[in-house]
Order: sequence, then C-alpha cells, then structure tokens
Amino acid sequence: MNIYDTANRLAYEIRQSEEYANYKKLKKEVNEKPDLKEKLDKFEASRYELQLMAIKGGEQDNEKAVEMKKLYAELIQDETMKKYFDAELKFNVLLTDVNKIIGDAVQDLIK
Repeated sequence: MNIYDTANRLAYEIRQSEEYANYKKLKKEVNEKPDLKEKLDKFEASRYELQLMAIKGGEQDNEKAVEMKKLYAELIQDETMKKYFDAELKFNVLLTDVNKIIGDAVQDLIK
C-alpha cells in the first residue's frame, strides 16, 4: 500500500471518528450563538498569546492569564461551552495520540 493512500485513509478515519463528529457539531452550535462565539474568540486569542509567550520563553503576562481564566470561568457556565471544551480536549487527545504513534515509528531517525 502506498503511504499516501494510508495517510488519506487515516484522514478519512479521523473525519469519521466520534471525537471529530462531536467536536464539529458543538463548534457549529457555538458559531450559531454570536455572544458565545465572540467570547470564545476572545478566549482563544488570549490562550494563543499565552502559549506563544511560553514557547518563546518570555515572561508570562499575569494580567492575560487572569483574563483568560475569567473568560474560561464565564464560558463554562454555559452547558454548550462545557460540552465544547470537553469535545475539543477529546479531539486534541486523538490527534496527539496519532502524532505520537507516527513519531514513535521514526524515533530511530530523530536520535
């Protein structure tokens, strides 16, 4: 079997997974609620900035961290958002596991 066929099959399997379907459904629900979507966008922007700072090794902006935690606390008061974050986590775990499997397969080349 061709490696590209295998990669395409993996992509298909991911799109057919419960994790993907659930995350996609909840993302659509959130996007249909403008107030939630706006808060989520703000939260994700803060989360991205903090992650970028951590990667760059810079000092963490405590104000940003507090703002992000407040936004998160506010968001999870909504049942849809609770489900959304849970689905996001499960989908990210799926992708992390797949990446680990692939990484382990080529470990001997990396060392």
